[in-house]
Amino acid sequence: MMHSFIYTALPGRVVFGSGALKQLSEEIGRLGAKRALLLTTANRKANGEALLASLDGSAAALYSKATMHTPIDVTEDALAEVRRVEADCLVAFGGGSTIGLAKAIALRTGLPQIAIPTTYAGSEMTPILGETRDWRKTTQKSMKVLPEVVIYDVELTLTLPKRLSGTSGINAIAHSAEALYAEDANPVVSALAVESIAALGSALPRIAENLADRDARSDAQYGAFLAGACLGSVGMALHHKLCHTLGGLFDLPHADTHSVILPHTLAYNAPAVPKAIARIAGALGVADAPQGLFELSRKVGAPRALKEIGMPEEGIDQATDLALSNPYWNPRPLERQGIRNLIAGAWAGEEPFAVNEGDG
Repeated sequence: MMHSFIYTALPGRVVFGSGALKQLSEEIGRLGAKRALLLTTANRKANGEALLASLDGSAAALYSKATMHTPIDVTEDALAEVRRVEADCLVAFGGGSTIGLAKAIALRTGLPQIAIPTTYAGSEMTPILGETRDWRKTTQKSMKVLPEVVIYDVELTLTLPKRLSGTSGINAIAHSAEALYAEDANPVVSALAVESIAALGSALPRIAENLADRDARSDAQYGAFLAGACLGSVGMALHHKLCHTLGGLFDLPHADTHSVILPHTLAYNAPAVPKAIARIAGALGVADAPQGLFELSRKVGAPRALKEIGMPEEGIDQATDLALSNPYWNPRPLERQGIRNLIAGAWAGEEPFAVNEGDG
């Protein structure tokens, strides 16, 4: 018998397929916009300029200063550009940093957004915004920041390097994994989560072997799309809290941090949610979900230690205290020693290990 549940569908339009970017001008027009501000990062400036030139006057300007963790001062600078060009729409062309900036602007202005993701993070499908001020990253959930349109074009991912392909894909798996044991989990989102993990778990090793594998790239985009939909529909838990804490505190690369932390957070929560962990393992085709994800990181060239990506060892206690100061809901109680051991193990690159009830 099906148990009672609540499922809230998120509004939004998804345009998915090879060559879908060609529909951007049409999508801007569908929103009634004529002066879109195109957003991207400094390393994608040339791509942004080419895209701007292709839009036949439907875009007003390019802003190429998006930065990871969405610092408030960058948002304020971008808002000045919004006002200068009298933008009536935002087009985010890039990964999570660019999409985060568009969300931050939309929160303050109400402007509609079109997201064009070039990685597999999935944030384009969520009404969630994380911002950083004074090295503290905070998140909020608001329908004001949910993009109205998302365009997925596999052509935009073919030059994504092996490591970033792997880390952004594991970042997406994290969204789906936590959705399976979220406080407000439901069977609709859980079905999407399992489908997402299976798609990504199959695609990422194939991409690592052949970066030009279009089928694998398309499967990864599909998995990321579903992962973002999962994250946007249900709550987050320990994994996302730790990633937000570590990323904001030490300015760590977002996707890298997710890749390192995920096997350890799943191992911590495994005693409390064995059925969810078993579903993750089944979707990945492995016997043990935490160990399987640790091995997947190796296959795709992702880092497996926080010390590899810039976290200082002396920051372990500070990160532990901050993660516990305003915790997200979690299926297993958060015990200081257990969380410290988790972070310390992830810092050193140790294999994930299950902490039984009472050990923390």
